[in-house]
This record gives sequence, C-alpha cells and structure tokens, in this order.
Amino acid sequence: MTFNNPEYLFLLLLLIPMIYWYIREMHKSDASLQISSHRNLQMFPKSYKIKLLHIPFILRALAVVLLTLALARPQASNSWRSESTEGIDIMMALDISGTMMAEDLKPNRLEASKAVATEFILSRPNDNIGLVVFAGESFTQCPLTTDHAVLVNLFNGISWGLIDDGTAIGLGLANAVNRIKDSKAKSKVIILLTDGSNNRGDIAPITAAEIARSFGIRVYAIGVGSYGKVRIPVPTQVGIQYQLMDSEFDEKTLKDIASMTGGHYFRATNNNKLRAIYQEIDQMEKTKINVREYSKKNEEFYLFALAAFVLLLAEILLRNTLLKKIP
Repeated sequence: MTFNNPEYLFLLLLLIPMIYWYIREMHKSDASLQISSHRNLQMFPKSYKIKLLHIPFILRALAVVLLTLALARPQASNSWRSESTEGIDIMMALDISGTMMAEDLKPNRLEASKAVATEFILSRPNDNIGLVVFAGESFTQCPLTTDHAVLVNLFNGISWGLIDDGTAIGLGLANAVNRIKDSKAKSKVIILLTDGSNNRGDIAPITAAEIARSFGIRVYAIGVGSYGKVRIPVPTQVGIQYQLMDSEFDEKTLKDIASMTGGHYFRATNNNKLRAIYQEIDQMEKTKINVREYSKKNEEFYLFALAAFVLLLAEILLRNTLLKKIP
C-alpha cells in the first residue's frame, strides 16, 4: 500500500486539538450534587448511556482519520519482474614465477595482482570464475565456480614456490582453455597475466591461442612490469638478497595471443594501471541482463471514504437517538 499524496497525512495532527477540546468540554459540562454520602450509590449499576458516553467522539475521530487517509489517496500495486541473465565464464591464468616477486609494483607483482584480481572477482557476483596458476608447470587452483568466497580464499593461498620455477605461458593458457572450453556460457573469457617470456612447457603460447580461438574463447593478456631495472629478491644461504634485473618480457607474443582470439593486450607498469586494466575488462565483459517489469496500481481511497461516511452517520444517529442530550 502506497499513498499518492502523502502530504495530506499531516492533517492527522488535527486530532490533537480535537481531543483537547473534547476533554475540556467534558470537564465544563460536569454536574455536581451535594449529598451526605455516595457509598450506597455504588450499588446501582451504571446506565448504558454512561457506558456509551464517549462513543460518538471516538466515531468522529476515527472518521477524521479515515477521511485523511482517503485524501492521501492510498493505492494498492501489483507488480511482476522477470529477469534473464546471459552468463560470462572467466578463467584467470596467473603467473607465479620468481620474477613476479619483483617490487616495481607494491608490495610486489604477485601480491598486487592477487589484490586487484580479488576486487575484480567480488565485483562480478553473477559470473562463473576459475583460476589456473603457472610457473615452470601449471595446475588448476580452482575450477569455474560462483562461490566467490572460496575462490578468494584460494587466491589468498597462492605464493611463490608452489611449483617449479620458470614461465610456461603456453601450458598455463592451454590449461585455462581446457577448463573453460566445454562451458555453455554465451561468452568465454581468459585473463592471462604474466611478466615473462615462455621458457618452459611443451605447448607454445601461439598454439594455445589457436586452440582458444577454435573454441570461441577471448584472451585478455596483461603484461606486468615497469620499464628499466627492477629489484627482485633472491633466496640465498645467508637470507634474502636483492638483485637488479631488466624488466623485459615477450610483449609481441602476448599481443598476438590477444589479437588472434579477439581480446586485448594491456601493459601494467604500476598498481593503479593494473587496477584500471581490470576495470576496463570489467566494462567490456558486462553480464547481459534482460528485465521485464509490469506494474498496476489500484485506487483504494473510496474504501476509506465510505468507512468514514458510515462512522459519521453512526455518530449522528447515536447523538440524536440513544445518546441524545437534553439541554
């Protein structure tokens, strides 16, 4: 129930002076009679007129309430909503090789990639999302799922050293393709994030891209790393030592992968740029939702007006018949 003119509900404040006036008039009209004792009068029952004395005023107050509600135009609404979703399935292929520990992104490339990817996952509650990790080899960290809480927990558990070091981009991409190729979704997407050049694995990156294209899978390739020298921690017998290395990787192959599959290539040189890339992908791969709404409103004021008329009529009848006052 809604009101088309809710401002009229302020008229209910008129009940306050009405009640005040009624109480004041009742006190002014009280009659008194001096007798020696009223103890014996308590034995006599009260007449029905005394019991019904305040009924006319109550009827009038209720009539005012109902008339006010009628002026506010109460409306009953019937609405229906149907929704259909065109799902998007997304596999994320994440490089966890040793060079991902470089600190040109803060605190390092791997942790920055995990944090931004987590934000991306939580912003897409309607999509199936999975995770493949790769270094010298590749394995599936999480298959396609809509349980994003589980996926985020698995993301947080990723660290360098889980698998042999190296950069098997082709193997990682092929593993992601294998996990998403049988999806029934209208749109199938792989987000490939790496900072290196393919140097391990039996599958060439371009071969994996051709397989992705054959299954209608788009690949968004993200190259992570600033330009120039970067600091990379290296474990030694005396603890962690830092080395300066050139931030270089095979951008041409990543561009070719994206171009072949109808995706895009991005270069993330800092945390803000990486976040902007994921936001751009998010806009390009929006879930399509078709919504049909139907709403019908029925006026209900006449019911309140009719009830108010009945109450006013009842008050008039009572005041002029059973509860008629003699001047």
